[in-house]
Amino acid sequence: MGAFVISRRFNDEYKFVFTSRKGKVIFTSLSYELKFECEEDIEKFKLNIEQAKFLKFKGSGGKYFFKLMLGELHFATSRKYTTELLLQKGIKEIVNYASKSEILDFSSNESIFEDEEMVEDEME
Repeated sequence: MGAFVISRRFNDEYKFVFTSRKGKVIFTSLSYELKFECEEDIEKFKLNIEQAKFLKFKGSGGKYFFKLMLGELHFATSRKYTTELLLQKGIKEIVNYASKSEILDFSSNESIFEDEEMVEDEME
């Protein structure tokens, strides 16, 4: 079904990506100072997906990408695709699944996985 995944950039600002059902990143949002702004924009996007516009481009390296516009606002930028067909499949995935996709939050500084050394100590 796909998912919106919230995380932090190296500069401590927040961002989210939309991933496909197979876990591949389709687009990455702009930066947000506060996490709740990320969450609000995801919800706004899910409710207004029919207003989304996809501006398609071909980069100087020959790869394809799109800018996702919500109204007149630049909302996100896609990953690079090798063909126009793959780009179109990415857009189709958004249109079909984004409105019902879940939001996953990986923005905390805590590790989601246990520390490897702690696990080894517990096993001994």
